[in-house]
Amino acid sequence: MKAYLIEKYGDQSAVRSAELPDPKPGADDVLVKIHAASVNPLDFKIRDGDFKLILPYRLPLVLGNDLAGVVVQVGSAVTRFAVGDEVYARPGKDRIGTFAELIAVHQNDLAPKPVTLTMAEAASLPLVALTSWQALVERARVQPGQKVLIHAGSGGVGTTAIQLARHLGAHVATTASAANAGLVEELGADVVIDYRTQDFEEVLDGYDVVLDTLSGETLEKSLQVLKPGGKVISVAGPPDADFARELGANAVLRQAMKALSFTTRRHAKRRGVTYSFLFMKADGDQLREITRLIDTGKIHPVVDRVFPFDQTREAMEYAEKGRAKAGKVVIATV
Repeated sequence: MKAYLIEKYGDQSAVRSAELPDPKPGADDVLVKIHAASVNPLDFKIRDGDFKLILPYRLPLVLGNDLAGVVVQVGSAVTRFAVGDEVYARPGKDRIGTFAELIAVHQNDLAPKPVTLTMAEAASLPLVALTSWQALVERARVQPGQKVLIHAGSGGVGTTAIQLARHLGAHVATTASAANAGLVEELGADVVIDYRTQDFEEVLDGYDVVLDTLSGETLEKSLQVLKPGGKVISVAGPPDADFARELGANAVLRQAMKALSFTTRRHAKRRGVTYSFLFMKADGDQLREITRLIDTGKIHPVVDRVFPFDQTREAMEYAEKGRAKAGKVVIATV
């Protein structure tokens, strides 16, 4: 099969195409012919080696964290899928590699593809939809009437999280450019802050939850808009000790992660709020819940551009340089 991989950590120049043996599915695995995959910031971070201490991948490594496709083979213990099923998934963190023609995925990480979506649309959603679900439903437990701030509302996570928060009954604020204000309002944002001309921390107050996708100064300022007891959940900020425990990291790494987030957690504590880092987990059952929201019109994908498979490197560069106006960049394998 053809795939796009790295043989060493580095910048975009490290990504190349290669011919590899077809994956051999295990007993609980489903072999999927990939029709489409999408590009995520996580792909750049893995390529650059940002996670090599906590996710020690064996090189060469095929990149890619989202897929939609068709089942072509099932393992002997597979009970949830059959050959010919249309599926989508974010593979487990230890088994990424969707910038390829085929991939073997554990059956528990897969879900039936939403019937209302094309392959390209479906491939744009698993990682960002699961991130939104695990932040807003699982961790924040957002309730009707609560106030939620979602940063970078026109991005991949933002466009999905706004729709989910609105479905949960929240009052939703977001940061976006003036050019994308109409889009995020259509998705369900009640308040749109133009990050180029407004300081969100001076406009917003009394929020229950902040979903941070930017880190840095934005994360620190987000603590100011929360009411006492509020939560900031970050997918871009410094990892914390809870994340280290989830990974099963050793004591040294746990202490290192605790130190990385110390300043943020201290500032949060002084304000009577909490900070936590979220690294999304693959979960086919949660994806099935999301599928129901998609097929009933509660959530729909936002796709900026679709690239052919032989332009995977160009697709990554397009996304990394921020050329996408809104939503996700997708690679069509078929």
